[in-house]
Amino acid sequence: MKKKVLSVLLVAAMSVSVLAGCGSKADNTDAKNDASQEETLTVWCWDPNFNVYAMKQAEALYQKDHPDFKLDIQEKVYSDIETALITAAEADDYSTLPDIFLMQDYSFHKNVANYPGIFTELTDSGIAFSDFSAGKLADSTVDGKNYGVPFDNGATIMAIRKDMVEAAGLTVDDFKDTTWSDFIEKAKKVVEKNNVPMLTSSGGSEIVIEMLQSAGASPMVDGKVDLVGNEALKKSIETYKQLIDEKIMVDYTDWDQYIASMNKGTAAGVIQGCWIMSSIQAAEEQSGNWAIVDMPKLDGIEGATNYANCGGASWAVSSNCKNTDLAFDFLKSTFAGSVELYDDLLPNAGAIASYLPAADSEVYNEASDFYGGQTVYKDIVEFAGQVPGIDYGAYYSDIRSALTDAITNVVQNGADIDSEIKNAQDTVEFNINE
Repeated sequence: MKKKVLSVLLVAAMSVSVLAGCGSKADNTDAKNDASQEETLTVWCWDPNFNVYAMKQAEALYQKDHPDFKLDIQEKVYSDIETALITAAEADDYSTLPDIFLMQDYSFHKNVANYPGIFTELTDSGIAFSDFSAGKLADSTVDGKNYGVPFDNGATIMAIRKDMVEAAGLTVDDFKDTTWSDFIEKAKKVVEKNNVPMLTSSGGSEIVIEMLQSAGASPMVDGKVDLVGNEALKKSIETYKQLIDEKIMVDYTDWDQYIASMNKGTAAGVIQGCWIMSSIQAAEEQSGNWAIVDMPKLDGIEGATNYANCGGASWAVSSNCKNTDLAFDFLKSTFAGSVELYDDLLPNAGAIASYLPAADSEVYNEASDFYGGQTVYKDIVEFAGQVPGIDYGAYYSDIRSALTDAITNVVQNGADIDSEIKNAQDTVEFNINE
């Protein structure tokens, strides 16, 4: 009986083989193409030396265990990516979208709220989102659901001139884990000794928003604008005004002047997303004179921290992705699971990981000559891990614009802070209801 069954199976197998051999070359080619397509993902991103490079390295890494896997990486200007996404959504035709695309963090809430059909939810994808900071994840998490895999780190740093600080009889450690009131008193000594502002800034609303985030205070609560009565916001604007009034900080409207103030030594420090480091390091002659510490925290605000985030982007999976399991596994194995990948991206692309386990690697623990032997990248990843998550909802741009106007009126025109906060809230609410 066993021999009879075996004979039947052999005949069947031979028959299939013969039939397959009778097929045309075109049939074989189509089969190969279909198999190839099944192992290929299309990606949209925009910077050849940064995120495009990162995707190419992620592809090479994933291919070690998946040799048939390929990425079709299409470089597009970010504004063109957003336009293409919105056009597809408004036409209710998502067939033009790639499998994976990179999105600026501040755009997630807006686009998920307005065009939910663009995205594939990632909450149950198997990706360990706990390996990223709450503050970073908040940008791509809407109503408790994950829509993005964090890429680059935008953790806020305070970079200070070690030589200028020491000339004032202080040390770098004096500026670690400090409050704004304590910082201001020490900064006055640096300003007096070096005859330059302690801080340089560009766009007042940005640092105010960082202060607000560091306190874990959201400008949106339960989908409603929460500016009026927001104690942390008022304290942030008061602190900003004090920095300007007492000439501890200078605020530039021109970006080139802002960068020049660091490179030419006309400011002793800056508070900004960690991506500012590449601009600081452009002044190679200042190597060894800079150090990185956390930002000051607001006085008298319960739960205030020394940590915030400014900028960054995350990977999203589109609704047009036909092989979501492959997309999930690729992202899980690379940007959400590989210290090896981030060890490559740090020196070769300048991309500081949002992936928290990267902080323990040898690469991230290497001392930086430019920053006086400090393990700055390890420190920055640790900063990122402590950033409070806050909700800007879909109206980040509106909130930022309204706060910029409010801060300008307070600082330049002497306007009342409470009145300007009320005007800002009215403006944002009007835009929401328009």
